[in-house]
Amino acid sequence: MKILFIHADFIEYEARKKAIKSAEEVPKGKEKDRMEECLVAFTAVEKVDEANPCGAAKKAFEEIKKISSQVQAKNIMLYPYAHLSPDLSKPEQAVEVMKETEKLLKEAKYNVKRAPFGWYKSFNIACKGHPLSELSSSLIPDAKEGEEGKEGSEGGAKACEVVSEALKAEEKLKSYWYIMDEDGKLHDVSEFNFSKYPKLKKFAFYEKQKDRTSACEPLHIALMKKLELVDYEPASDCGNMRYYPKGRLIKKLLEEYVTDKVVAYGGVELETPVMYDMKHPTLEKYLHKFPARQYQITSDKKNFFLRFAACFGQFLIAHDAVISYKHLPLKLYELTRYSFRREQRGELCGVRRLRAFTMPDVHALCSDLEQAKEEYKIRFQLCMDVLKGCGIEPKDYEMGLRVTKEFYEQNKPLIVGLAKKLGKPILVEMWDERKFYFILKYELNYVDSVDKAAALSTDQIDVENGERYDMSFTDKDGKKKYPVVLHCSPSGAIERVIYTLLELQGEKIQKGQVPEFPLWLCPTQVRLIPVSPEKHLEKCNELAKEIFGERIRIDIDDNTESIGKRVRQAEKEWVPYILVVGDEELKADKFKARVRGKKDAVEMGKHELIKEIKEKTKEFPWKPLPLPMLLSKRPQFQTMN
Repeated sequence: MKILFIHADFIEYEARKKAIKSAEEVPKGKEKDRMEECLVAFTAVEKVDEANPCGAAKKAFEEIKKISSQVQAKNIMLYPYAHLSPDLSKPEQAVEVMKETEKLLKEAKYNVKRAPFGWYKSFNIACKGHPLSELSSSLIPDAKEGEEGKEGSEGGAKACEVVSEALKAEEKLKSYWYIMDEDGKLHDVSEFNFSKYPKLKKFAFYEKQKDRTSACEPLHIALMKKLELVDYEPASDCGNMRYYPKGRLIKKLLEEYVTDKVVAYGGVELETPVMYDMKHPTLEKYLHKFPARQYQITSDKKNFFLRFAACFGQFLIAHDAVISYKHLPLKLYELTRYSFRREQRGELCGVRRLRAFTMPDVHALCSDLEQAKEEYKIRFQLCMDVLKGCGIEPKDYEMGLRVTKEFYEQNKPLIVGLAKKLGKPILVEMWDERKFYFILKYELNYVDSVDKAAALSTDQIDVENGERYDMSFTDKDGKKKYPVVLHCSPSGAIERVIYTLLELQGEKIQKGQVPEFPLWLCPTQVRLIPVSPEKHLEKCNELAKEIFGERIRIDIDDNTESIGKRVRQAEKEWVPYILVVGDEELKADKFKARVRGKKDAVEMGKHELIKEIKEKTKEFPWKPLPLPMLLSKRPQFQTMN
């Protein structure tokens, strides 16, 4: 079930026309209704709720009770709203759940109204506009009694989800939230002046609320389909995506770029398995220290989990290696294609949050805490540089930092230094005691069009796993010691980078600006449009092959539509350089190039064009075209509606 909560001054509606045959009957004269000072629960009952309608209603009741307590509302409007989900239950089941929820609320002494189910309704609503006035939830009912812990298909192993102790601890952990300004001063979140930092405000309340579910569709989803980059795969599990040629190219370039930056930093590349034995003595303990849900599979009567990071494989390799203090910091790197996390269904959204994702993961084994802190500063700069190369600037993201009170008090200059380097205030979550394996962690987060945050770059100082995995090294005095371990993803998941780039461009579109990818990531960097395909195609082919030989992705629109239509098509694909080629241009060897983002055409010759593109892309990887050079030879990849 999905619920969108609006704390409202009022809501009023009118049932106008039946949307389905089985719509609830509405007595004559009762088509309209209004409620004031209320919590409106826009609700979509889903197929997953059909297995336990009473359980679904109970979950909805508990969630409404919780939210109404937060906003201090006793008036509740239950409003069926099918648009929240593509996976709706049967109408009769939905009505059953809504009626049962209404009954539970009335028994709890709430003043409840329920809008009729199955009607096209017009409505007016006045949202109050405070930080908790718009919330969303995704609820999954518990299994019916007797259905829990059903056996898997192989070897009798149970297929129940294992939730780590760290995940349970995270849900219960008491934290203190602050904003740290550039001077290192801590401000209580409720007292900080956010007037200059609206996205930091959204991020702070998102983190405090800890609601990762999505009731509205962010901008990147429509764009990823429109540009034929990536889409949902209905034949797979939720959160596992299909990539079309252009999307695969962008993803591949990002993967190579991040890897090149990590190797230049000193990363030693490895490759490790995607699955591990849940009963491995070391891994079993670590599972309960990491706040993530696992995918599980059964083989040969043993349970395995699919990795959610590269930690396991890298640590097991380090355990078997002979390491001296002279080798430290030792930087172990893997681009995991893929990592897996069983994110809850309501949290999955486009390529922002997935169950299978590509994670660049570089750990550093450090001799002691002092070396770890110095390395931490270097890696923070690495993260900022990687994001900048991907087209994501510090103004585009917010920093969240989590730290134990003891480490903060003993190492304040380190933390203040990070905020100064970022150049703007950061969100700080502080704990009285350490519940996880790390004592310090930061995340650089993008806040999107629907006010949800997604972590990009991150790094942690881990003080447990050196000993837990017995990753020992021989120190100067000849004694065995355990390293302090840093866990870093310089970009975050590659899919998150794509999501952020698309969201940034979606925001530009909303402002009436021209969207564009960084030039090195554009599937087509130059498009030639022959005035007459019959007359000019041969020369365009010669020109394209010459420019392509300079490691520039160039294609030709040899279709027979008008020049204007072909130019508009190139603009829809965000092609950065568009060249119309006719007799005049070929004779003068000069082209009036339409350069994306520039109002007027720019006259340039072939060599000027090559020089400009190579200069702008010289520090980045290159791959050839993902599709045939001639547009007439390209299939159209059907995106899911």
